[in-house]
Amino acid sequence: MRTFIFGFFVIMLSAPFARAQRESPGVVGVSAVGNPTEQKADKPDMDTQPMDMPGMDMSQPAPDWMPSPHDSSGTGWQPAATRAYIWMKSAAAWDLMAHGVIFVDYNQQGGPRGEGKAESVNWLMLMEQHKLGIGSILFREMFSAESLTSPHPGFPELFQTGETYHGQALVDHQHPHNVFSELALYYTRPVGEKMSWEFYGAAAGEPALGPVAYMHRASASELPIAPLSHHLQDSTHISFGVITTGLVMDRFKLEGSVFNGREPNEKRYSIQFAPLDSWSARFSVAPSRNWTAQYSYGRLEHPEALEPGSQRRQTASVEYVLPFANGSWATTAVWGRVHKEVDNHNLNGYLLETTANFKLRNYAFSRLELVDKDELFPNNPALPSFRFGAYTFGGARDLVQSRLWQLALGADLTFYSKAAALDPSYGKDPISFQIFLRVRPALGQHQH
Repeated sequence: MRTFIFGFFVIMLSAPFARAQRESPGVVGVSAVGNPTEQKADKPDMDTQPMDMPGMDMSQPAPDWMPSPHDSSGTGWQPAATRAYIWMKSAAAWDLMAHGVIFVDYNQQGGPRGEGKAESVNWLMLMEQHKLGIGSILFREMFSAESLTSPHPGFPELFQTGETYHGQALVDHQHPHNVFSELALYYTRPVGEKMSWEFYGAAAGEPALGPVAYMHRASASELPIAPLSHHLQDSTHISFGVITTGLVMDRFKLEGSVFNGREPNEKRYSIQFAPLDSWSARFSVAPSRNWTAQYSYGRLEHPEALEPGSQRRQTASVEYVLPFANGSWATTAVWGRVHKEVDNHNLNGYLLETTANFKLRNYAFSRLELVDKDELFPNNPALPSFRFGAYTFGGARDLVQSRLWQLALGADLTFYSKAAALDPSYGKDPISFQIFLRVRPALGQHQH
């Protein structure tokens, strides 16, 4: 398998030079990272239309179905119909973008192991894009202040596990994200008709493994809390050292990564380099502007600080986004499986989440999960792994919708199903809730 991955990288890295270069006059538009080969102003296509992005260069069309790199994470694909809450500006030959969110909330987790906490989930992503040769280069920097706004042990969340606090397994809490969540460059260039080559390199970034990270998904835009299946599906979205390369062939993409698969340690302000000894491969498809899907497989070398051995992870996901008058509907279904080699067993996580924006200001959302966990009782390894369900339902309403920003008030409730053996620790019927304010940029017209 290592030989296969090495061969794949050799082929992908050499692909841009395997064919004679073609001249491409003019400046590549802001969507060039998606697929520069389709940007031909002199040949109109029934499948293309000009992009409508305030403050950006609109001179180049983009394929109607092509996912945007500005609405996603790593090199993942989210449907082109995804609506972007983003600020944009052109400066000289650069396209500058910024987006992010701040949730200020009170989080009350139920049952004997629950607790309440005032906290803030937050992140900011900056992007700078420029023409480079016949291709385009995009720089991304993502930051989070969660280590200050929800300091250790982090965000209370029943049944959540993953990473450590004071050298002990973190249980019933979601860890805060790192100050440097992404520091990356993303380059694409055409290599033929309906084909382009991509290269992604990151000191902190996301390999080609899993769906679009939850905080970037349109279906999770109003949900402050992390999925309980996060560490079975998309937890590699902060990896300290990533190299990804691949080919986009019409509506399909095949890519592979080598990366540092070790989870971040408790020093949330540092970048923790280690050997790039983990690998992954991902196949993605965008059949229309409303749909994307992916399957990915990877091997993570020693990802857990407190557990020996390596893991194999596979994921599959489908995302759907439907804009309509004065709103939109976004839904994601994800399956993730981790195989722990040290004791040869599998953990599965199933997720279905959806968010509907209607009558401009209103949002209804839900997240349904079935998750396997084997870390709920780290001091009692004799206890088996447990499967449980978590069912979140909520709503929000924008109180302010200005030209630059939005402010919403929202709330949600979470119910659980679980084995009776967990009742002494978690109670028979725990219920958790959140009340939050959400601040983010105004809705831009970042649509293909």
